[in-house]
Amino acid sequence: MSHVLHRNISIKVPTVKSAEGNYLIDDTGKKYLDASGGAAVSCLGHTNKRVINAIKDQLDKVSFAHTGVFTNEPAEELASYLIENAPQGFGNGRAMFLGSGSEAMEAALKLARQYHLERGDHKRSKIIARDKSYHGNTLAALATGGHKQRQEPFSPLLIDVAHIPPCYKYRYKKEEESEQEFGLRMANTLEEEIITQGPENVAAFVVEPVSGASLGAEPAVKGYFKRIREICDQYGVLLIADEVMCGMGRTGYLFAMEAEDTCPDIITIAKGLGAGYQPIASVMASEKVIKAIEDGSGNLWNGHTYMSHAIACAGALAVLKVIEEDQLLGAVRLQGEKLKKMLTDTFANHPNIGDIRGRGLFWGLEIVKDKKTKQPFPAELNLAGKIKSNILDRGMLSYPSQGCVDGKSGDHILLAPPYTVSDEELDIIIDITQKSLQSQLDKIKDHD
Repeated sequence: MSHVLHRNISIKVPTVKSAEGNYLIDDTGKKYLDASGGAAVSCLGHTNKRVINAIKDQLDKVSFAHTGVFTNEPAEELASYLIENAPQGFGNGRAMFLGSGSEAMEAALKLARQYHLERGDHKRSKIIARDKSYHGNTLAALATGGHKQRQEPFSPLLIDVAHIPPCYKYRYKKEEESEQEFGLRMANTLEEEIITQGPENVAAFVVEPVSGASLGAEPAVKGYFKRIREICDQYGVLLIADEVMCGMGRTGYLFAMEAEDTCPDIITIAKGLGAGYQPIASVMASEKVIKAIEDGSGNLWNGHTYMSHAIACAGALAVLKVIEEDQLLGAVRLQGEKLKKMLTDTFANHPNIGDIRGRGLFWGLEIVKDKKTKQPFPAELNLAGKIKSNILDRGMLSYPSQGCVDGKSGDHILLAPPYTVSDEELDIIIDITQKSLQSQLDKIKDHD
């Protein structure tokens, strides 16, 4: 009997024992191709020697010293690397390092509030985000997200966050609209909400450049983020880019916002930053945000025990160097185009695949009951969960999820393979995904 409080305490999960490149191996010897990086985490596979050695080397030097007293070399080098490679316009900012994406979002929200207080703008505390988003599982981060199913049990504990529609072309674009018109209409909902809340009250707008777990790798249409930036500037609202899942090379750019030619004020990153070798996340503050603190109190009003942990920072720095030295951003774009074509060739005409969307090595398939009407399968079928289990049985990890339509119904499959994925592994991903999807759809038809 396990004494671990697993995510599902009623089922027995496999025990992972070892790894080999892009595969995990359980205690029976069964191998699993990691086609989702866990949750878009393991971007370099599981046995990268340079990252492992960097962590070992740091262990020989020092593991932990409290940041209330000390800094450490890996943290300083990692912060410099990130700021020097940040989107154009970010300026001479700074970065803090935490333990998870949820922690990073909490810290980003607090930093946004501090920015306004340091400038004497005491009314600004309201956060605006998007429906069908996911920004973390701690309370403020959960409230900021727009996934009703995750929020529902904890709703009495959550802060009041305003939400606007996402730039979700498959379901929200009108037939007569051009993509540009659609993008502007969606972006302008932010201005409408700022006016509704009172511009003097709004602190920040939080957005995923490419949506992750809740909407299945939905990128915005061209021009959307440029208009979002204009609106934020007009009303003095900070733009927080949540790149926890889509950043650090996942979309073919080190920062996902680079593809939008837009610079945020605050960026959160995690997952691919440490590639799973150590828990780590970061909040990056632009020069604009840092200057307000420098001109004000000079202190960061947020602290965590394990901030800037030397071993985690050493591992993350090694991850970024591997991405750069092995030219993996180019590999992500190349293999991403192959994956896009393979998904399109296999699923574009499938009667139950309504949409194929993504960027780089970050792709989603939205599953529908009726392709013409875009009607989803009933949420109680738990189609996404059953597909995930079937894919696992076939020796692969994926990331199916529910809720992309209304927070509860709407199934999609998210694929986020390592940046080192081979052509042969892409073939396996398509084959297993197709077989598992069809297997579950056939069971539904048989039941009907």
